[in-house]
Amino acid sequence: MMTDFLWNRPETPPVATLLLAHGAGAAMDSAFMNKLAAALASQGIAAARFEFAYMAGRRTGGPKKPPPRADKLIAEFQTTLQSVLSQSDGPLLIGGKSMGGRVAAMLAGGGSLPGRAKGVACFGYPFHPTGKADAEWRLQPLQDAKRPVLVLQGDRDPFGSKAELDEVTLPAHVSLTYLEDGNHDFGPRGKSPATLDGNIKLAAEAVRAFADRLTS
Repeated sequence: MMTDFLWNRPETPPVATLLLAHGAGAAMDSAFMNKLAAALASQGIAAARFEFAYMAGRRTGGPKKPPPRADKLIAEFQTTLQSVLSQSDGPLLIGGKSMGGRVAAMLAGGGSLPGRAKGVACFGYPFHPTGKADAEWRLQPLQDAKRPVLVLQGDRDPFGSKAELDEVTLPAHVSLTYLEDGNHDFGPRGKSPATLDGNIKLAAEAVRAFADRLTS
């Protein structure tokens, strides 16, 4: 079955295509996802957004159910990956916002990624449940990933802040780019010199540099 993607394509042939999943509570056309996809396209990255079935069901009047456990979404991401392969050419990245990035990292830990899938981009990775840094860290998907991983993280993300992550050792194939004073959606506080649009632009530039490294 062909997936209906929400595409943002650059004006010139893309350096890579990013298969982009949403977070747990906001759809693929949320304000953050719209801004991010447009910024990626401006950096030469084609963004193909999709929705997991539980979120797509809300559009047809279905109940507002919570998402399944992240590991229950891996197969759905895999099926969508097969679909985007037939709708795009060249190198591919997989990734997503928060939960979507976590599922992408889980998929990258399996043995079924095609050769065209070069890396994983996680936007606001949920390193731990908010407020539970002492109890439960979700490092395993990053550690097990068989592709390079780029994490774009707000300095003060409640799911994993820079201060918390400075105390954690990540594997060599995982790189972190911090967005100044950013929250989980990269938004800074009003007193900060940083801006939401500026942080999203910096994230997109980091993804472009990541893609360039993986495809050169």
